Amino acid sequence: MNITIIVGWVISFGLVIYGIFQGGQIGWFIDVPSLAITIGGTIGCLIGSFPLSYLAGIPKTLKIALFPKKFKPEAYIEQIVEFAKIARSKGLIALEDSANKCNDPFMKESLMLIVDANDPDKVRQMLDDAIDFMCTRHEAGRAFYEKGVSVFPAFGMLGTLVGLVNMLRGMGTDSSDLSGGMAVALITTFYGSLFSNVIFAPIASALKNTHDDELLCMQIIEEGVLAIAAGSNPRLIQEKLEFMLPQNTKKKSAPKKD
Repeated sequence: MNITIIVGWVISFGLVIYGIFQGGQIGWFIDVPSLAITIGGTIGCLIGSFPLSYLAGIPKTLKIALFPKKFKPEAYIEQIVEFAKIARSKGLIALEDSANKCNDPFMKESLMLIVDANDPDKVRQMLDDAIDFMCTRHEAGRAFYEKGVSVFPAFGMLGTLVGLVNMLRGMGTDSSDLSGGMAVALITTFYGSLFSNVIFAPIASALKNTHDDELLCMQIIEEGVLAIAAGSNPRLIQEKLEFMLPQNTKKKSAPKKD
């Protein structure tokens, strides 16, 4: 489970509620008309912005944000180096059995492309296309939450305008109408900021982080497989792929003999 997003939610909501109780009452911040404008308006806008086929996949993307797949680029590098040693000693055709045992579909397909003796330039183009398609799919998956980040504050501001209109209409009449309008004007902005920054923004960020991890591993696979096809030394392949890792995650190990 993505524990950081849960911890973030607990801290954010906890401190907001703490701040409310320090200066007032929780009931002052519960206003049904404000919730209707902010949450209802945002939900309606989001539903109207995406087709039903897309909306049906929202639970899946939410699951990915809360329970992301773990990608370990160091493990991919070690696996590719082992494949390079096999190819160097037994030839590319010997990688077919290893490819069939791969759990990663992209790794398997990449290895099979070089086993089948495809042109390296064509292999690179095919792998680049696969990575581009993956990026497009992931961007589409994040679009719902990224749009929610911008739409929530917009409906919060819309609710503020509604509250101000009601407040101005009530001036000179019943003071309760005036206070009610002021409450809607302020609380809708509060709801818009809260839901946008505390719920939707972390989900979008979690999906982006998972995407970046998967993208790095796919790029490592692509460069590693092409290096194997070119007959590069396994040690050189390892060093080349480790340069792709963030500085603080690079594997610290003594040079290995081939």
